Amino acid sequence: MPSDESPERSSGEEEPTEPTQSTRERLEAEADRAVSEFDESVVDLLAWLLDTETRARIFVYLRQNPRSTSEEVANGTGLYPSTVREALAELHEEGTVTRQKRQNEGAGNNPYEYEAIAPSELVRGAVREVQDQLNTVFNLDERLGGGKEEATEPVRITVEGDEATDDENE
Repeated sequence: MPSDESPERSSGEEEPTEPTQSTRERLEAEADRAVSEFDESVVDLLAWLLDTETRARIFVYLRQNPRSTSEEVANGTGLYPSTVREALAELHEEGTVTRQKRQNEGAGNNPYEYEAIAPSELVRGAVREVQDQLNTVFNLDERLGGGKEEATEPVRITVEGDEATDDENE
């Protein structure tokens, strides 16, 4: 005959106690704080690479939410829709984000959906730019016409584990 009592746990686990739940909540809160602080550090670094905090926030959002529309980016970042549209247009023109038309069922507007390039691609672009600028300074005397006529070695920056850059330098 079936019992009205609840069945015993077969795995031997006990119900979580108050202190365990409290500890779990504290750990989750600390994890959330660490992620938030990490995100701000990443945004700060990306703002340096991408020129503005707005563009950095959009980049991070698109890395977390690929194939988002400008409206979704605006909602997710809390930025004004017009600001997001303008920044996405610039980032697309620079090759930092890609876009394609979203395929919707039926008639209606098919907005663009955006994806940010891989962070490694972003770093490669920044390294190339810094390398070019350093070479310009390095060869300043030659450019001004008053320097030595010795051949100068160009500045080369390689990123360890970056096969594309290593191949270019060989």
